[in-house]
Amino acid sequence: MVPLKQRLFLDPAAFVADAEAMERAWGLEEAEAYTRWISTSHYENFHVVSFLLPRELHQDFYNVYAFCRWADDLGDEIPDPTEALLLLGWWRALLNSQEGDRHPVFVALRGTIERRRLPMECFENLIQAFEQDQTVKRYQNWDELMAYCVNSANPVGRLVLALCGYHDEERAVLSDYTCSGLQLANFWQDVRVDVGKGRIYLPMDLLWRHEVSEDSILGLKHSEQFERAMEEAVRYARELFVKGLPLIPSLDARLSLDIELFSRGGMAILDKIEAMRYHVLDERPKIGKNERVWLLISTLLGWSKKRIFG
Repeated sequence: MVPLKQRLFLDPAAFVADAEAMERAWGLEEAEAYTRWISTSHYENFHVVSFLLPRELHQDFYNVYAFCRWADDLGDEIPDPTEALLLLGWWRALLNSQEGDRHPVFVALRGTIERRRLPMECFENLIQAFEQDQTVKRYQNWDELMAYCVNSANPVGRLVLALCGYHDEERAVLSDYTCSGLQLANFWQDVRVDVGKGRIYLPMDLLWRHEVSEDSILGLKHSEQFERAMEEAVRYARELFVKGLPLIPSLDARLSLDIELFSRGGMAILDKIEAMRYHVLDERPKIGKNERVWLLISTLLGWSKKRIFG
């Protein structure tokens, strides 16, 4: 039998199949160790917690990320949609019950929610988005896709703002633009990956308008018509980032720098897609380590100039 300390770090699918892990109560210290591990072990375009965030916020960010990572994996890594929906329902029940000591994420997260006054509806919305992924594989237009982003992406930005002490709606709306832009940039980055899961996030009316058939997308067939559709999709996402830019100067220095880095990262993905002439059906564009370092340096330099010259 695998020792309990090692089973602590298994993925969600393995965790829920482990009777001992599911039944035992978790202490706060080991629960926080678990959320730290989850947050630092998954590949992301950018790290969950950067050195720019105050150290006292790190654990709270880990706790929130672990909730999101688990919900995402329950929705994306469980092959059977029926089972995935059952597990997401179980995840929602843990969120809304007092049985959180039966799962390390909720043991760690409870204190964060109370301390930082996090809006519970954001957690609910995220679960709803992952549930939607089990049943909705196509979006007819931009309105439908943006309605999905309201649940899948925007709650993350609102939680980040709340973690940092911002609870006003004005900043939240600006954050929504940025988060929706990041969500779309990720979709356009992962067109090929999502096709493998039977999902197409490009709006169907966008494809039809450019005479791109659903079968050609599913068959990963690149064409000039597809290039034109992707060009419009990239432009749409870029406009969202531009709308969200006024958020950056409204935040304290370190958080504004972090948000600017995420915005630049999302736009860098769009730049990559443009540079490869929209061949996202052939390969997945990636931001390499050196490019991430340059993004950080250029953002820091730009921020320094603003500080010096006003």
